[in-house]
This record gives sequence, structure tokens and C-alpha cells, in this order.
Amino acid sequence: MEAVATRNNPFGQLLKSWRGSRKLSQLDLAVEAEVSQRHLSFLESGRAQPSRDMVLLLAEALDVPLRERNTLLGSAGFAPLYRERELDGPDMKPVRQALEMTLKHHEPYPAIVVNRDWDLIMGNEAAHRMYASLGDPEEVWQRIDPSGHQNTLRLIFHPQGMQPLIRNWDQVVTHMLNRLQREAATEPGDSSLKKLLDEISQYPGVPDAESAIWQTPPPPIMPVEMDMGGMVLKTFTMISTFGTPQDITTDELRIETFFPADDFTREVFQKLAG
Repeated sequence: MEAVATRNNPFGQLLKSWRGSRKLSQLDLAVEAEVSQRHLSFLESGRAQPSRDMVLLLAEALDVPLRERNTLLGSAGFAPLYRERELDGPDMKPVRQALEMTLKHHEPYPAIVVNRDWDLIMGNEAAHRMYASLGDPEEVWQRIDPSGHQNTLRLIFHPQGMQPLIRNWDQVVTHMLNRLQREAATEPGDSSLKKLLDEISQYPGVPDAESAIWQTPPPPIMPVEMDMGGMVLKTFTMISTFGTPQDITTDELRIETFFPADDFTREVFQKLAG
């Protein structure tokens, strides 16, 4: 029987919460981390206290993001291990250069860099041209996201954002909501992403994410059909992350690259680039 973490055992509570979000039993996690289930049970109940190495071992086995690994360490009485550097800092120059190189090389197709909450961090010229189809960028962002975060999810889902421009909205919105709900479900507690999804779910035109959309086998990728100046452009995206991040900022960055889904879209992007 699994032990119940007590209120005066913050590490045990967090550990159990992360294990639950990963849908692992105590036995599953014990096998993955190569520790005894009995010891794991004692850690969750507070009958045993973890060493620093044990905290990091369990965090690795649970694939806990670096930011939350610091939280786990703190709950067990240890100092944080991972730093959160500014992207424009000297230590982050190789990271910044890699991002800039990726964005530039993806021209004439859009590419953006976002953080864990899908706030826009960087974008290439093609991405700026795509967003400019909505109007003056400053006015658009103020209308869609007055928080100043320039959140790309708000931009897509908001009825005054890209929502009315997406021709296959019913298919796209359901697919995106299902994916984002799965992503938010991997974070225990009331995370910022869960709050954002709660907000987005209240927007007009956003349906029940559980509704079925495919009556026939779906295509290998989900193309987004977007109306840009009377032209219907079809794109799909690919998301990339750093393979060996050891910094919180780097760990939370994602590159979303847009690709043309047909020849017409490819030609339009090339012409727009001049």
C-alpha cells in the first residue's frame, strides 16, 4: 500500500504529486530509479529524508523540468542547483547564436522561439510578416495580450487574433487543445500553463476539447489553413528543444518552425521574402 505524504513533509508531497502527474506507481518509479519501493514509500511519508543525490536521481527518473528540480531540492532542505540566466547574458551567447542561426536559416518560412508558457521570445522576419497580417503588431498584441507577454496561444485562440483567419478552425482547435491539455497535465499543481488553458477555454469559438473531429483516418500531420490577404496558405509546424540543457532558461525554450504544406504556400512565402 502506498504511503500518504504528510503536511509537514513538503518533499514527500511534491514527490508524490510528480509521480502522480507521470502516472507512475511507487513500484514503477522505484524500478525506473533503481531504488527500493520501501525506501520510496518512506520518502513520501516522511519516515526517511532524502540525500541531495537521491533528490536529483528521482527528479531525473520523473523527467522533472530544471526549474521544478530546484523546488524539489529546496523542499528537501538543499540549495538550488540550476541557474536561470538572461538570454542576452554573456554565458548564454552560444545558445543565443544557435537560436538566431536556426531562425535565419529557416527563412523564407516563419520560425519563432517561445518559453514554456508559449510567450514569444524571438522570431524571424517571415514570422513577423505572418503576424503583421493581423494589423499593426503593437495594436494586435495590446488587444490580444495586454499582459505584455506576447503569448502565442492567446494570439492563435483569441477571436480577435488568428482564430477567424484559420479556415479549418474546428479541426485545428480541437487538435491543439488536446495536445496542450496533455502538456499541462504533466505539471502537478496549478501551473501557469493550466491557468492559461482555463482562460483560453472561455474564449468564444473554442469548443469542447474532447469532441471528435475525424470521421476518417487523419493525415500524417495537421495542416493549418490560414487566410492571408485572400490567399489560403497551408502550413504545419515542428517543435525543437535543446538536447542537453543545464540552465532553466535553456531548458524551457522551444523553437517552432513552420513548413509549407503545399507548393502554392511555398511559392507565396518565397515571394513575400522578396
